[in-house]
Amino acid sequence: MKHLKSILFATALCIGMASFVGAQSKIAHINTQELIKAMPEMKEAQNQLETLSKTYQTELQSLGAEFQKKVELYDKEAATKTKEENTNRAKEVQTMEQSIREYQAKAQQDLQKKEFDLLKPITEKAKAKILEVARAQGFDYVLDSSQGVTIMADGKDLLEDVKKSLGI
Repeated sequence: MKHLKSILFATALCIGMASFVGAQSKIAHINTQELIKAMPEMKEAQNQLETLSKTYQTELQSLGAEFQKKVELYDKEAATKTKEENTNRAKEVQTMEQSIREYQAKAQQDLQKKEFDLLKPITEKAKAKILEVARAQGFDYVLDSSQGVTIMADGKDLLEDVKKSLGI
């Protein structure tokens, strides 16, 4: 009877270990930021953003120079103008300064929107390729190591496989 209990216990233990081993998931990791940075679409998006940013910077510099000239002119002529004219000129300068600030804020918003619009399809493409490669290799989970949260990464690094699948 004691022998039978030992055999049953050993059998149960073996079945438990087999199901535990079978239940373990395959986990891989990838640095998505590095992948996205390597994609040709990202380089093109960065070029577009730089071009747009330079356009806004040039316009802002031009507006700033015009503003500065007007302030200097009004300061020079202030002594020869009436109090009412100087008050009107001060209001004009304030309105011009406010317009420049509004333009700067709009430019910043436009740049952020453009960046989002350009990056969304790139990140979606990267995610789709990661899923494709991970599923093809039988992985259950893929951790993003670019977030700096991964404590240990002994699993498979999919970066090179996904780059290869993307043709980069």
